[in-house]
Amino acid sequence: MSKNTFHLVSLGCSKNTVDSDSMAQLLIRDGYHAVDTPSHANVLIVNTCGFIGPAKQESLDVLRELADGKKKNQILIAAGCLTQRYGAEVAKQVPGVDGVLGTRRWMDIVQVVRELRKTSHPEPLYHLPEAKTVGTDERNALRASVAGASAYLKIADGCRRPCAFCAIPLIKGTTVSRPLEMILDEARQLRDAGVRELILISQDTTDYGHDVGMKDGLAALLERLTTEVPDMDWIRVMYAFPGYVTDRLIDVMASSGQILPYLDMPLQHAHPKTLYRMRRPSNMDWVYRTLDKMRSTIQNLAIRTTFIVGYPGETDEEYQALVDFVEAIRFDRVGAFQFSFEPGTASEPLGDPVPTEVKQARYERLMELQQGISLQINQSYVGRTLDVLIEGRDKNIAIGRSYRDAPEIDGLVLVEGDAKIDEIVPVKITGAMAYDLTGISAQELIRL
Repeated sequence: MSKNTFHLVSLGCSKNTVDSDSMAQLLIRDGYHAVDTPSHANVLIVNTCGFIGPAKQESLDVLRELADGKKKNQILIAAGCLTQRYGAEVAKQVPGVDGVLGTRRWMDIVQVVRELRKTSHPEPLYHLPEAKTVGTDERNALRASVAGASAYLKIADGCRRPCAFCAIPLIKGTTVSRPLEMILDEARQLRDAGVRELILISQDTTDYGHDVGMKDGLAALLERLTTEVPDMDWIRVMYAFPGYVTDRLIDVMASSGQILPYLDMPLQHAHPKTLYRMRRPSNMDWVYRTLDKMRSTIQNLAIRTTFIVGYPGETDEEYQALVDFVEAIRFDRVGAFQFSFEPGTASEPLGDPVPTEVKQARYERLMELQQGISLQINQSYVGRTLDVLIEGRDKNIAIGRSYRDAPEIDGLVLVEGDAKIDEIVPVKITGAMAYDLTGISAQELIRL
């Protein structure tokens, strides 16, 4: 086993992946190198997820597995969201944990590793300061996660929204925006490294810049990106908050060929009473007006959203309003989750009164409805030509994504014919499934 090796497991969302990749960069710059096999690493790190119950359990299971196989000279660090909120409990449940590092000072990973390797620690070393996660402290790490020709670029961290079901503000703290010039500089670095698709993420991208006095900060950022990095092929926006999709943002998205006509805007529900209990924006008239405005202004717009079913107090009538809304709006993409009770959140007094079997039935009905809608929308693309970013191959089939598809959560385009990985190629769509499309590359059509 080499003295300066690490094995890092990243769990949870794409925002967590960015933190994991940033920690890895800092370790590599300190002379470490990453290994795929835990037994070959001197340092073991698990960047945990603490968003909902199943994610917490997965984090604990991975930590226990690594702790059970840990060798004498290995150290195990539990990092991330779960440890930020439940650090002492994690260390108690997994006795093999040597260090505990939260989300707000992930950039101290090198110092934590040095301290653990320097001296013996009979008890776990806790590094859970309350300082925020973004700012000039990050200058030594690129806040992006690169996968092939795509990169997630984090523009802010934390959240100031009051959503009753969500523990993110308890874990991450309030919104802290990253300096605009730092984001632009990293976008240039990613372009120079061959990235074709830049995916902007944070807990709430539409809140970017509010903490530093910017108005319409996301729109301003997009304007600067398209001006100063004009050769970035695709720019995708994730995690917009209802009520903060402004006219300026809509106009900026509509006026640029770089900014994909795609928006991920989690709505969570469609009945005003449910939304009120969730402490979410409950003005459904605004939602209808804004969706109409977006679709009439942004050509070929694809909208993704997410919903929670089985929230405390959700009646049959409230659930039916959600079903009717999904049927009426016809979103391109829908993700749904069954409510997960989270201690310490504002929804805790409501308990978890909706029976598990009711949640499951409501979830299945909603997703079955959306599957039919998705198939119909996909079928409307047959005969059209879409640009597709190729990400892999399986025998004679290339696998990629169109502008309608964010990585990992949306569909794929299966392409017949020659198409190079990491290239964006025109594809004539020939077939449609519930979530994926099939097509033939333009080059193959010419040969035919």
